[in-house]
Amino acid sequence: MSLSNLRQPPLRFLLYLEWILLAIVALSELPRVDFNLLPRHPWITLPTLLIFTLLGLRLPTGKLARWLYTGLEFLLVLIATFLGGLRLFILLYVVLVMRNSLIFPTTANSILTGLAFLLFLITQMVRINNLSIPRFPMLADRIGTLAISVTLLLGLALIFLQLLIQAVLAERQSREQLAIANEQLRRYALRIEDQATLEERNRIAREIHDSLGHHLTVFNLHLSAALRLLPTDPEEAIALLEEVKQLGATALQEVRQSVGQLRTDPLQGNSLETALQTLASEVHKSTGVLPDLKVQLQRTLPRDVQVALYRIVQESLTNICKYAQASAIQICLTADAELQLTIADNGEGFDLSQNTTGFGLQGMKERVTALGGTLTIRTAPGQGCEIIVCCPLPAIETF
Repeated sequence: MSLSNLRQPPLRFLLYLEWILLAIVALSELPRVDFNLLPRHPWITLPTLLIFTLLGLRLPTGKLARWLYTGLEFLLVLIATFLGGLRLFILLYVVLVMRNSLIFPTTANSILTGLAFLLFLITQMVRINNLSIPRFPMLADRIGTLAISVTLLLGLALIFLQLLIQAVLAERQSREQLAIANEQLRRYALRIEDQATLEERNRIAREIHDSLGHHLTVFNLHLSAALRLLPTDPEEAIALLEEVKQLGATALQEVRQSVGQLRTDPLQGNSLETALQTLASEVHKSTGVLPDLKVQLQRTLPRDVQVALYRIVQESLTNICKYAQASAIQICLTADAELQLTIADNGEGFDLSQNTTGFGLQGMKERVTALGGTLTIRTAPGQGCEIIVCCPLPAIETF
């Protein structure tokens, strides 16, 4: 872990805390206090502190490098403590534990924290035994009590510090994982959008090829036949021209339907109920069957949800008009405890196991999944078809 990584929140404050603690230790060595308790050698402690500080600018990543790094830290602390007579050596152990919490896993870090506490305890015992206070013999007992209190306080502080840093690292890791997950979700959404666009284009291309292409081919054949028959059999030619006119009207309707499906806002600013009534009227004009439409909405749905429902109904009616040969169609849309859309017909039906990969059904499934709902299709050959869409209202509110 480099310095650039340490400057990323929430670990930046740990580096600043190290510098503050080490600065306090360094300042404590500058003034001279004439107690003559222990020998002090600033020319040893200050360079040692400088090296110890520089080690914190770049943390190792390799397994061997981490152990060598930690061993060097312990060595510098012992040198500053026993050879340099450092007074605030307790803060060096705090910094050491902070760094180890960043580079070692929990188990190894706990072991090193225990080792640091043990070395501090040994150092305290050695320094207390080496104290000579000829002028203040009454302070010996108080100094011993104070040393025990400081030792216990350090142990609690090291445990708290280790847990705190682990919590900070876990929180940072969770945020990084969440950011990665959000990025993956964004890319997945883009891929789904591109795939849906491609499938929609393929579906429209197939529609044009199957319907409009067929009508125009027949249109051309009839027109050629009418031109040939016009000199010899005008009545037959006129009949063919009438058929050509009907084919032209049908082809024009197909073009309008395909263009309508390409609109960004298929509702054209109307309410969902009005748009569905328009669809029902178009079906009535094309097939002579007027769908029974019932819309009961207790609340206003988001625009995206309305568009998705419109597309589902549109695709269902398109399939019914092409393949079902139904004489009755029912559309029921309600929104109370949950949103439910039902589209049923009494047509020929189909074998669901053999018709699950078409563009129409696949598109409806993707739209329902985006709403957080479920799509159920009940059909069988000769028994009509019923499409049921159920979506919980809370999922729609966040759609």
